[in-house]
Amino acid sequence: MQVNQQRLVDEFLELVKIDSKPKDERLIADAVISKMNDLGFEVSEDDAGEKIGGTAGNVIGVLEGQKDAPALLFCAHLDRVHPGLGIKPQIKDGVITSDGTTILAADDVAGIVAILEAVRVIQEQKIPHGRLEILFTVAEEGGLFGAKSVDADRFKAKAGFFMDAGGPVGTIVTAAPAQKGLEAVIHGRASHAGVAPEEGLSAIIVAAHAITRMNLGRIDAETTANIGVIEGGAATNIIPDRVKLQGEARSLDNGKLDVQMDHMVEVIESVCQEHGAKVDIDVEHSYSAFRLSEEDYPVRLAVKAAKAIGLEPKIESTGGGSDANIINGFGLPSVVLGMGYTDVHTTAEAISIDQLVKSAQYVLGIIAES
Repeated sequence: MQVNQQRLVDEFLELVKIDSKPKDERLIADAVISKMNDLGFEVSEDDAGEKIGGTAGNVIGVLEGQKDAPALLFCAHLDRVHPGLGIKPQIKDGVITSDGTTILAADDVAGIVAILEAVRVIQEQKIPHGRLEILFTVAEEGGLFGAKSVDADRFKAKAGFFMDAGGPVGTIVTAAPAQKGLEAVIHGRASHAGVAPEEGLSAIIVAAHAITRMNLGRIDAETTANIGVIEGGAATNIIPDRVKLQGEARSLDNGKLDVQMDHMVEVIESVCQEHGAKVDIDVEHSYSAFRLSEEDYPVRLAVKAAKAIGLEPKIESTGGGSDANIINGFGLPSVVLGMGYTDVHTTAEAISIDQLVKSAQYVLGIIAES
């Protein structure tokens, strides 16, 4: 399962230097479309960009096979987190990083190039394969918006592999939580903080009482909760009459998720009632959980392929969501594979060339073993 290391690294460096961000992936979408056309894919771009107000849609490629094998889906996302513009990659001692002023965008350019390189190798070495489907999504970061806009009827795959997890190559994520988002706007009463503070009702104080009464953080082994954003107030001499709280809850168990979110809502409502404040609360179901067993085809194939290329497979669950949550929800069983990158979403993000090579070999192994 040899890949062309220099070609793989060069393509990685090329793509991380193409600016991309959620809902503005036009340049990198054009680049991968060109590459997929060169590889003989039937390539299309869906209308996700129009639906979400972005510059590009999800890029979908289909390559028919020569052997009778279940169709496979491979997926990575085209966007990246901030600061991800003007990336200047560098290599030292076999490790690729940025120059420290931006992220590296190995999340998820590493996934893109691993898929592309594997396809090149199967064509060069004439390795028989079944139907291959590629999905490069937009706006994954911050909301999985591209995946949510996908028409799942376009896919015939029996197994999906999402190149988008932490951990060394060989990590197989088979379970991920559902998430609900919370937004609460608390309405107090404004007054002059120095002249008539007694006439005001501080929305900030009400919010603070609510937060301190909530069960937050690690609730149990399957459930977490957080209030991550507080916005309010206009000036130090004004009792604040409006505060917005934004938070979330996640759980591998849908029942536990409902209980946790109900708790957070009830606390906010009861505290507001106690203080005479009003509140508007909006709860949004962000995505569903998924859980695959070791007997499910994507897991069995991922384990088999890992062993075939000398990797020790490691099955894990995660506390994070990904496009795999959405695609599993469409009924296409999928796992998320570890890419070997570290410190993602920070300016210290890095990936070793060894792990980048192994990720491409892993895709190649999955195709060959199917």
